Amino acid sequence: RRGHVFEEMQVAGTPMFVVKAYLPVNESFGFTADLRSNTGGQAFPQCVFDHWQVLPGDPLDSGTKPYTVVQETRKRKGLKEGLPDLTQYLDKFVNVYGI
Repeated sequence: RRGHVFEEMQVAGTPMFVVKAYLPVNESFGFTADLRSNTGGQAFPQCVFDHWQVLPGDPLDSGTKPYTVVQETRKRKGLKEGLPDLTQYLDKFVNVYGI
């Protein structure tokens, strides 16, 4: 996963650690199950939204991470493969705004 740990600290007098990390939402699905299975059920994750960050790369360029994310999202939502042509939206825009 593309997570990034930015803080680790041990709770004084215990074997417990608090680990703070950034994990992209798109890659957080199944994180709890993976973490618990890899720690023998002893880890208890708590996830909180922190910030947005632009995914570097061009979503129109195959082979980039943004392209892969777009394709996987479209598939998961049951949308057609590939990105729709701009003209599909331009006609609607012209009809609504009379441009």
